[in-house]
Amino acid sequence: MDGGAAMRGAWSFAWLFPLAACAGPQSPLAPAGLQAEWQHWLLMLMFWVCGIVYALVMALLGASIWRGRRRLTGTPETSPDDRRLSKGLGLWAGMIVAGLTILILGSFVVERELANERKREALVVRVTAQQWWWRIQYRDPAGTGWIETANELHLPAGRTARIELGSVDVIHSFWVPNVAGKMDVIPGRANAIDVTPHRLGWFRGQCAEFCGAQHAHMAFDVKVDTPAEFAAWLATQASPATPPAGAAMVVTNGPCASCHTIRGTAARGRAGPDLTHVGGRRSVAAGTLPMSRGALQGWIAQPQALKPGTLMPAVALTGAQIDATAAYLESRK
Repeated sequence: MDGGAAMRGAWSFAWLFPLAACAGPQSPLAPAGLQAEWQHWLLMLMFWVCGIVYALVMALLGASIWRGRRRLTGTPETSPDDRRLSKGLGLWAGMIVAGLTILILGSFVVERELANERKREALVVRVTAQQWWWRIQYRDPAGTGWIETANELHLPAGRTARIELGSVDVIHSFWVPNVAGKMDVIPGRANAIDVTPHRLGWFRGQCAEFCGAQHAHMAFDVKVDTPAEFAAWLATQASPATPPAGAAMVVTNGPCASCHTIRGTAARGRAGPDLTHVGGRRSVAAGTLPMSRGALQGWIAQPQALKPGTLMPAVALTGAQIDATAAYLESRK
């Protein structure tokens, strides 16, 4: 195939590129929650109103160019009737006012619907952003405090959850396009966003505000479960871990314990994510690597090589300790 044919072949598929963001686990055009659906509806309303106005402007511009070309070629042209021109301008002004009125009413309806959802809040989730990961906390159903996990948000379908957002360092932004809009996460300020997911499955969230060197590797997974599945998952998260044995004890009695918590063991650190059920998560280091024993080994041995600038330090461990620690953490489902 020559270069020209290859170029023509590439252009023949170029029209598909705008559709690449119309679906998938991270797309505002594939809403999976009530808030996202209302925002999508408002987006489509703005698209059609503004699109019609744009098309009319282009049509009038084309007509003006055509009239100008007739004048240049000497074609006789009748002068416009002042009365017709006044009616046309009045009609145009009326269309603009009507379009703006439609957009204002649409925004009002969406705002009212989103506000009404706050009356149905039943689940409170705390999400704290840190460079570069997410601390996630749920109320313990037993009423004994909070259950903590990291980088994976589980929500029950058909139930409104209020996500209370906070940051301990810089400005971040919480964004799950399929489920709801964006909300800034600002140090010293308590923001909140309501989400009511209704489509089951996995979705992807991320930080949408540049927050440092590893901003691109600050993602989190969102799982929308049935109410029964969510209750079972939360009960599992509330259960303590079995203490490790042998070389893996470094994670609960060595340097790892100064930064991480593993409930049911001596590890009580707060600087890093809770590792009680880390093996049940889909990724390592906030979406940097898919969860696996090898990924855990690499992350423990060389965190700076995998995520340069991360605040997790490289700890001097033997190969046997790294392997045993990775095996223990992977088993914590």
